[in-house]
Amino acid sequence: MGMVTGGELVVRTLARANVRNVFGLHGAHLETIFQACLNHRIPITDTRHEAAAGHAAEGYARATRSLGVAMATAGPGFTNIITSVANAYLDRTPVLYLCGSAGLAEAETNTLQAGIDQVAIATPITKWAHRITVPQQIPRLVAQAVRLATSGIPGPVLLDLPIDVLSAQVDEATVQIPEKVLLETRSLPQPGLVEEALRLLAGASRPVIMAGAGAYFSDAGEELRKFAEATGTPVYSDFQAHGLLPSSHPLYGGTFHKMADLSAPGQRPDWVLAVGVRFGLFTLGMSDLEVPLAAKIIHVEIDPKEIGRLRQVAVGIAADPRETLRAMNAGAASHQWPSRAAWQKTVADAKIERRKKAQPILEQSGPPIHPYQAVSAIADNIPEDTVIIGDGAEAYHWFNEVVRQNHPGSYITHGFLGAVGFGLGLAIGAQVAHPRRPVLCLAGDGAIGFTIAEFDTLARHKLPIVAVVMNNHSWAASQHFQEIVSGTDRLTGTQLRDANYHEVAAAFGCHAQRVTQIKDLGPAIKAAFASGKPSCINVAIDVAPLPPELHLLMARH
Repeated sequence: MGMVTGGELVVRTLARANVRNVFGLHGAHLETIFQACLNHRIPITDTRHEAAAGHAAEGYARATRSLGVAMATAGPGFTNIITSVANAYLDRTPVLYLCGSAGLAEAETNTLQAGIDQVAIATPITKWAHRITVPQQIPRLVAQAVRLATSGIPGPVLLDLPIDVLSAQVDEATVQIPEKVLLETRSLPQPGLVEEALRLLAGASRPVIMAGAGAYFSDAGEELRKFAEATGTPVYSDFQAHGLLPSSHPLYGGTFHKMADLSAPGQRPDWVLAVGVRFGLFTLGMSDLEVPLAAKIIHVEIDPKEIGRLRQVAVGIAADPRETLRAMNAGAASHQWPSRAAWQKTVADAKIERRKKAQPILEQSGPPIHPYQAVSAIADNIPEDTVIIGDGAEAYHWFNEVVRQNHPGSYITHGFLGAVGFGLGLAIGAQVAHPRRPVLCLAGDGAIGFTIAEFDTLARHKLPIVAVVMNNHSWAASQHFQEIVSGTDRLTGTQLRDANYHEVAAAFGCHAQRVTQIKDLGPAIKAAFASGKPSCINVAIDVAPLPPELHLLMARH
């Protein structure tokens, strides 16, 4: 037995937790962790900004349903990663943030990158934040952090790691790496509530299932399909849950907001089985526009505080979505399920009618390119198993109109924080998680500017991500809001230049192309993927159109 550093103990514990990739940006405080990762052959994808490292860890976690790990050095490294921490907190993403800090012996000495209480800052936006002060306690506390991040309601945790604790030499005979770090904890539903839910759904005339991110994280796809088919119930989805029921499935209705198309008398859902859904912004809150106020709700959610938060429920089941659907499938055979062919046709017809209304847009000649034309060309020309990252207040809303997914976890986009500029970071994490799958980052021109230097990260690490920039030289969502609220002659602080973002990417060694004609976009996407290089396609689009989803959201204000 010999002497090991605190950083070595961190990495040994991460290895025991099956961590295979880490994202970060080097700082002296973290040197022993970097060296230990090298010794244990755990690759570090080093980024140009800590924000991108944090978002990459989020992307990895969301693409794999497993722990993401991000590292940031003390002071500004920590503050740079805070937006990612807050984003992970609101979206329940299991990320471990390892943040360096000044040495314990340097307290109150005005030393470098010190003077702020990192734990105090992180506590309100994490499941747990803690400063490790004793090197021998590192394995126990890192394991505890991992368990907290990945168990129950997932979410971010943060460990503050003073440089003298990480650099300390410890006799490895005095410490023990936990044998079991990860836990399998799934809350089971109460049988009586499952039976009541089945009885009520069997009597419904126009039921729908809403599958949210919680259904994806519990890996409920197979159970969801079985239940939908057994009961003839149409399914709507959002976020990573797209693909739990493939878009090609006859019972798939579309994204949550497309439920608003069921607005005619006798066409509104009367019962909603919400599985892993958090009612709020992405279900239009308490409005009647999307989920009818008259509809009765059966809510399956791992977090009890979400049940009844905004909508009264007929049955509330605080349990794991997959285990609940499994129990519902087991009990479904004992119930009589009516034919729902007419209701299914109503849902299918609504999808067809929405596409028919948009068809004239596809026939426009331009330029400029209508954003609906652009996203349609993207959807039509990407490989079937592409992981899509949506970044930009309007860009992703446009893509929601055409999203087609047959693999869950393949569409990763904005959550409750509403942060923009995280697209390249999320894409890095998704590509590291799935090195053999195509990854496309769809970003607005405002969003791409946040971390545009990450094209260097893509080139250095040979990550063949294709970034498509929807360039309308505007903060379009803000501009449209300003036009509605203050008038078209009162625009201020919402317009950008028509910049050559593709040339920036080319300067970093990436494949690059500018597109101004819609006929050229499909071939440009195929050429970008065929190049095998990270790519940037700068697409000139029209700023005037407002996405239908965003119109619904703005109608609430």
